[in-house]
Amino acid sequence: MTADPLIETVDIGKTYGGVMALRDVSTVVKAGEVTCVLGDNGAGKSTLIKILAGVHQHDSGELKVNGTAVRFSSPREALDQGIATVYQDLAVVPLMSVWRNFVLGSEPVRKYGPIELLDRREAKEITGKALADMGIEIRDLEQPVGTLSGGQRQCVAIARAVHYGAKVLILDEPTAALGVKQAGVVLRYVVQARDRGLGVVLITHNPHHAYPVGDRFLLLKRGAQLGSYEKSEIDLPELTRQMAGGAELEALQHELERVVQP
Repeated sequence: MTADPLIETVDIGKTYGGVMALRDVSTVVKAGEVTCVLGDNGAGKSTLIKILAGVHQHDSGELKVNGTAVRFSSPREALDQGIATVYQDLAVVPLMSVWRNFVLGSEPVRKYGPIELLDRREAKEITGKALADMGIEIRDLEQPVGTLSGGQRQCVAIARAVHYGAKVLILDEPTAALGVKQAGVVLRYVVQARDRGLGVVLITHNPHHAYPVGDRFLLLKRGAQLGSYEKSEIDLPELTRQMAGGAELEALQHELERVVQP
């Protein structure tokens, strides 16, 4: 018997006033797999992840977690269900150390009677071990997290979510502002999270980043579902063609060939 998906959306829709931001979107997120959500700006990617993360509620359709229909009223409810979201702008305190950011909100403490004090040694040990388990090398855990590269900060955020028991990891454009090498490093840790049994939702506009790590691909355009494919059902050139506009792009190329004569 096949286990229920960690997350399933069935014809999910969301409106803001008279604007239809998302309509009839269906996909699944399974343990040990990466579901890639692709689309240009305004495609509905952000709206979808905000529904999954408990920031907004859907107006139509169903959101299921482990086979049970849910309607989150806050991000805390989603987090309590094991759904952790790492946003593109990263919720870190740049001037705080790496270890202090890692344990932020889950600080280990020592009790002295009625007084509780931050256990700095244990916090550093937790951080160092969690990063090492993911193969992430940070020279100095005391350095401000703001001095890390964008790729390193993303990797620390991924390791933090894994350490604190996430079952589903949602990554919002984690490679958008990164160079080729740093993007490759982040994608390697996406694969590590998947191989640890997490269900990963990777939001991106870059099919070349999505295809090597993805198990299924959901394409969105103007809030609607353009297509949904298992990896065996689509190759990278076709995924890229659909992302680039498909028939619209081909029509534009013909028009340019007609107008721009050598």
